[in-house]
Amino acid sequence: MTFNIAEARSRFPALNQEQVFLDNAGGSQALDTVIESITNYLKTTNVQLGATYKVAKASTAAYGLGYEAAAKFINAKPEEICLGVSTTQLLHNLSTALDFQPGDELIVSKLNHEANSAAWDRIAKRLGLTVKWWSASDRQNPICDPDELKSLLSEKTRLVAFPHASNITGTISDVKKISEIVHQYPRALVCVDGVALAPHRQVDVKDLDVDIYAFSWYKVYGPHIAQLYAASRIHDQISPLCHYFKSTETLDLKLNLASASYEMTQSIPRVLEYLGSDVSAAWDQIATFEEKLQKILLDYLNEEERITIYGEPSASKELRVPVISFVVRGIKSQAFVEEVEKRSPFGFRSGHMYSHRLVKDIIGLEDIEDGVVRISMLHYNTEEELTSLVKVLRDVVAAI
Repeated sequence: MTFNIAEARSRFPALNQEQVFLDNAGGSQALDTVIESITNYLKTTNVQLGATYKVAKASTAAYGLGYEAAAKFINAKPEEICLGVSTTQLLHNLSTALDFQPGDELIVSKLNHEANSAAWDRIAKRLGLTVKWWSASDRQNPICDPDELKSLLSEKTRLVAFPHASNITGTISDVKKISEIVHQYPRALVCVDGVALAPHRQVDVKDLDVDIYAFSWYKVYGPHIAQLYAASRIHDQISPLCHYFKSTETLDLKLNLASASYEMTQSIPRVLEYLGSDVSAAWDQIATFEEKLQKILLDYLNEEERITIYGEPSASKELRVPVISFVVRGIKSQAFVEEVEKRSPFGFRSGHMYSHRLVKDIIGLEDIEDGVVRISMLHYNTEEELTSLVKVLRDVVAAI
């Protein structure tokens, strides 16, 4: 089945304007049904959960369906997930609650968004644990190399934290292989940041065999809310943060210091409805179409001698998602972005994107705040948009 770009675009109201959104790794546009669901909830069922009157029952049921859909999205059980304001907050909550022992070692990838680094670095400093930084030898196309990981692992390893895909390079990590290696050590847990991958690929936490997985719904066409998964097999290693009189039967009850946003949670089923009954086929169509989009851009970037790409240079959907970063010799990244903005409606950004350690320690840019130029696509972008973008980029490079 061919991907229907016109049908997909018709579902995102924000696309009905001149602005062309190419900053999607920072946040996607929201589905029409998600917007309508949140609005309708606030109009008709905006009450406290758990009471027995009619509207409260309806609100409670809708919230529960939101949790069920959120769990189904990654092939988890509802009791294995927790929703909250951000992946940063959820991972900090987990780091505070997870059981550690003196001498434990935490292996943290320098390819991480800081959300999956700061929580573990902070708790290690607080408890006197050891952090081992998992770096990368190739500064231009850094990866989470399983062989480099092996040299860091030991019987003291308690957790390995890394991204499913980098929000700078777009390169996909071999999570399944890494999980297999890490789980050779009995107490070692696998903690994956899936924020940059979840908008582009189907996620199955059971197949990946991860212990912890986090991502943000506002980058997957939904509301501004995040999700944390922790496998039921490790729940006995998580101390509850909740009030003493509360039940601790689920991850949400253990970690959430208050309920997640009612109106946002209950809108999540609309995202799953958008993907349809054959979810695997939908994701395959999305990946194949996005591969075409990133090839248009990468073909130009690879031929332009003044441009250095950071990340996988090929457009293969097996190797990368359409999050593409680069620098242009002779001009600051933000200045380059602004030159494009003067000439066109294309919207993207520059900076370190909170992957500060990657930009500083591995890529080695001198001006970390200026960072890279990042162009990030989603399946609602068009081939015509990317072809037009390349023309503008070519003009700007020629003019500077």
